[in-house]
Amino acid sequence: MRKMTKKDDNAQESYELVSGQHGGYWRHAFTDHNYLYNLYYPPADFFSHITKHIKQLVLSYPGGQSEMAGLVGKLIDQPAANIVVGNGAAELIKIIAGLGRKMIVPVPSFNEYANAMPAGDVVEFALAAPSFQLDVAKFAEAAINSKAELAVVVSPNNPTSLLVPKTQLVWLANKLAEHGCMLIVDESFIDFAKNRAQETLEPEIEKYPNLAIFKSMSKAYGICGIRIGYMLSANLEFAAEVRQGLHIWNLNGFAEEFLRLAPQYQQEFKDSCNKVQADRDLFYEQLQTIPGMIVYKPDANYIFCRLPEHAPSGPIITEKLFVEHNIYIKHCQGKTMPESDRYLRIASRTQDENTRLVATLHNLVGLAETK
Repeated sequence: MRKMTKKDDNAQESYELVSGQHGGYWRHAFTDHNYLYNLYYPPADFFSHITKHIKQLVLSYPGGQSEMAGLVGKLIDQPAANIVVGNGAAELIKIIAGLGRKMIVPVPSFNEYANAMPAGDVVEFALAAPSFQLDVAKFAEAAINSKAELAVVVSPNNPTSLLVPKTQLVWLANKLAEHGCMLIVDESFIDFAKNRAQETLEPEIEKYPNLAIFKSMSKAYGICGIRIGYMLSANLEFAAEVRQGLHIWNLNGFAEEFLRLAPQYQQEFKDSCNKVQADRDLFYEQLQTIPGMIVYKPDANYIFCRLPEHAPSGPIITEKLFVEHNIYIKHCQGKTMPESDRYLRIASRTQDENTRLVATLHNLVGLAETK
């Protein structure tokens, strides 16, 4: 048996600290396969610009909501009146949770939608294992029967990394419109999908007055610390209702400057997403070489896996990776799903980092099999 050292004790303390936090990981020296963001964006020129203007950005008031909406609108080619910009998508989620409307959301999914809702105002629709694919007909039926006024679909979903085809979402929007239910589609990870231009609903938003698209820019644009998210909807009444929940300066000057600069880096952004996608696809192939591991084909920049039956649980694997190998991933224990402790969500990073993680998992799972 391996003897514990003082270094191990420090690593254990670090694990307990980090696993209870929601950020600040850069202050700790480990490889982060937990948080989901684009490693290849923003470009170096953006950071040079920010460094050059940091005094003005710190000392000056930022623009207000109308200016921020105009900047996002320029970036995504949409009218500012259809856009509400939040301090991350989390701010907008919290606002819709306070509108006094019943919500239905598939589970497992991004917990914040359900967590932000008052008790009794959210209906959880279980995605059937082992596929975890959304059956839009059954979901619509559940939404109608529960008299939900808001229906949320995260696509690609978190933690499963599975996309709901656009054709199915269009059908769902039309079906829910007949019953006065708004459909919220969270497209935070759509830029990493293979056919992202064909799968996003943004270009057709005007066709569906009961549709709102949420997007956290932290993920695809790699700006977790700047905190920008937006809602896009042709339903101006709904947009105004959400906008009322914002305070006057809900974004800071760094966020404003990012939005001003982003349009000039459109090609760099596309190239970075293509690089993330290529790394992710190779990572998917590598993870499939682990005996007994069920690896779900991903549409986002992370991969959903079920551990082999002979392997330790997700929490144990996660802790061992951190304490013994300085790698941090996310286990799914606590997610609303059967046998949640058997599942992992692993963010794709660089090819070298992905390869190291796969080799380490091979050893952990393989050792478990021989015991």
